[in-house]
Amino acid sequence: MVTRLWTRVDGRILAVAVPAFFALVSEPLMLLVDTAIVGRLGTPELAGLGAASTVLLTFVGLCVFLAYGSTATVGRLHGAGHPAEAYRGAIGGLWLALGLGVALGALTTATSGPVARALTDSAESARHAADYLAISGAAVPAMLLALAATGALRGTLDLRTPLVVTVLANVVNAALNLWLVHGVGLGVPGSALGTTIAQWVGALALTAVVLGRARRTGAASRPDLGSVLGAGRAGVPLLVRTATLRASLLIGTAVAASMGDVPLAAHQIATSLVSFLAFALDAVAIAGQTLTGRALGASDPELARGLTRRMIVWGVWTGALGGVLLALSAPWVGGWFVADPAVHRVLVPALLVVAAVQPVSGVVFVLDGVLIGAGDGTYLAWAGLVTLAVYAPLAVLVGVLGAGFAWLWVAYGGFQLARLATLWVRQRGDRWMVLGA
Repeated sequence: MVTRLWTRVDGRILAVAVPAFFALVSEPLMLLVDTAIVGRLGTPELAGLGAASTVLLTFVGLCVFLAYGSTATVGRLHGAGHPAEAYRGAIGGLWLALGLGVALGALTTATSGPVARALTDSAESARHAADYLAISGAAVPAMLLALAATGALRGTLDLRTPLVVTVLANVVNAALNLWLVHGVGLGVPGSALGTTIAQWVGALALTAVVLGRARRTGAASRPDLGSVLGAGRAGVPLLVRTATLRASLLIGTAVAASMGDVPLAAHQIATSLVSFLAFALDAVAIAGQTLTGRALGASDPELARGLTRRMIVWGVWTGALGGVLLALSAPWVGGWFVADPAVHRVLVPALLVVAAVQPVSGVVFVLDGVLIGAGDGTYLAWAGLVTLAVYAPLAVLVGVLGAGFAWLWVAYGGFQLARLATLWVRQRGDRWMVLGA
């Protein structure tokens, strides 16, 4: 009986995780492509892209609650048999995403100069970062719309549509970046322009799918203040949780920038690879969000618990696999992005540290996804504050002592261990398992 249950659970996880994996991996591939294309221009250009992408990823990361909140809400309501109500919440999330995106995009463009200077160590790197940010402000609304639409589709167990659209956007991004950066010769601004166009292609396609399905259930597509405010209220705890994660990334970038252009360029490559691995690990976490929400919405705590136990195992093994692959490729991966041997020398030890942390990261992502799917955002917000309080002194101490770039990623390992401790304690209890719609 146990074997059959676990086989059924594995099948459910696999059905969500596989398409989610390819869709999620496609997202950081856009940044990896930009990194590889811009890296051929030189180290200052790559350092500028690193600073600019940190800002954009911070905005998008802070607003990832638009996706997570939609997945949890839509999944729970679908599990309870209320599709029209689920799509009304999804539409509210789309309007909230558009409003936030316009405001944050305008802020990005308006503050591009001062922000670039604050996050870089040389005038040349600052100029490239400012150019990228000034143009990329127009992409922020598209990024947030894509988050909200993708979250809603995941909640209905439609993982195929986000995958197809994301692959399309990546193809457009790669083609435009190569042409605009090296063909036309626009340099860093060309990369920003190409990525902005690609982001809007993906966002409009995903939004059209959600609106079409909402109309078929009878849910109105016009803005409804109650739905928008409801999406906002549900997202506040997840916003706090994500803010702590993004703050850790900003602290790490600031410490790397204080070490000079070479460590900052290496940090951009390491961060891009960590993002790639994180999105890959997040495939199982997306299964946790979607399937946990549906199980609890259907008032099936036994299934929710069985899913959690099995996904923890998946997290360990997927994390270990990613760590092994990263460790094996560490001596050569730097050459894929930049030709500067100084960057390669500081990058390899850091990547080996990251590789060792990956099994822990796999479990962290799974448990984070399970609790998000359960709507346990308030606990995640407090847990995030605790882990930030652990990481910030470690990272700052690395900079103060001049311990070296690899030790900055040792501090990251401490951050992940702190996250594991807070999430593990929570999942052992039952307070997160709230049943029904």
